[in-house]
Amino acid sequence: MTIAAIPSPSSAVWQLGPIPIRAYALCIVLGIAVACLVTEYRLRQRGGPPWVVLDIAVWAVPFGIVGSRIYHVITSPQDYFGEGGHPLDAFKIWEGGLGVWGAVAGGVFGGWLACRQLGLPLRVVADAVAPALPLAQAVGRVGNWFNNELYGGQTTLPWGLKIHQMDPDNPGHALRDQNGDPILEPGLYHPAFLYEGLWNVGVAAMVYLVDRRWKLGRGRAFALYVMGYTAGRFWIELMRTDEANVILGARVNVWVSVLVFLGALAYFLRVKGPQEFLVPIDGAPVPVTVGADSDVSQRDVSGSAAKAAATRPSGYRTVSEEQYLAYRETGELPGDAPGGAEADASSDSEPDGGGDNGDDGEPDGSVRTTDDR
Repeated sequence: MTIAAIPSPSSAVWQLGPIPIRAYALCIVLGIAVACLVTEYRLRQRGGPPWVVLDIAVWAVPFGIVGSRIYHVITSPQDYFGEGGHPLDAFKIWEGGLGVWGAVAGGVFGGWLACRQLGLPLRVVADAVAPALPLAQAVGRVGNWFNNELYGGQTTLPWGLKIHQMDPDNPGHALRDQNGDPILEPGLYHPAFLYEGLWNVGVAAMVYLVDRRWKLGRGRAFALYVMGYTAGRFWIELMRTDEANVILGARVNVWVSVLVFLGALAYFLRVKGPQEFLVPIDGAPVPVTVGADSDVSQRDVSGSAAKAAATRPSGYRTVSEEQYLAYRETGELPGDAPGGAEADASSDSEPDGGGDNGDDGEPDGSVRTTDDR
């Protein structure tokens, strides 16, 4: 018995004069905004400068979009270079066809470039963005609903998705019968986009709660996100019925999910270390925290934006939570870690073998400066 037949939109694009407004693009933009807000909040909690996420997004978002499209074209070459395909259609992103794996890879590369410019350790940014990405992906899946795509086979479950026959000659619009009504595919289908969206919200909650409880560091929160997402993508891919390239009887994305999951699991188990916080290498220290009843004015009366820019730190290094809290309280930068900056910089890519509780894996004072480019 069908309790809820989920309708699908018959149009995914609207005209604002000569400008087409596409639901798929709006969902991507909204997802990016959600990810930026969540990441900004988490970075500030770890000592990141205000609104630095916007500087990172300027690099990460374009690279992520390009990477996602490249992945889609590589894994579906026949749609563009096969019989009846048009190579120039590979540039028509608005018609759909973005691969998550390419988006993550491209976004990480763009984020890495931004972090080098800003003097930020990439692993701290990765851990901050970990619960934000699945939320952005969940919002983006609504775009698949507008496009009448990403659904499974027919279902007799108490819920099901109505699917329109889309017009190939008028992308974003359903075919219509002689009466002008949109034509539906027969039966109801698994709303795979909805399954993945709900799964992604669950992954975001899991990463947030686990990170808050065990204070993951050195990119392990990001690895946890990757494991959670790929686990869900594995079973969702198995129920999809749309055309896809197959290797050894399974869809390409099924194999990619398995390989990426194993890589993230290996990283999560091998790399250890507590949660890391950021302090500037140089520049003006933060103001000392004073009480509400203090007669010390907290207003900045310098009135000099140039002076503030001149004292902007050239980079940031990682410290323990205790050191960061002391820095926030006193305004005094923690001392350099033993071994100096040269030893610290090399440890950014090598696990230190420490535990999550900080007993053996205290942040190593890794240095990232804007001169490192």
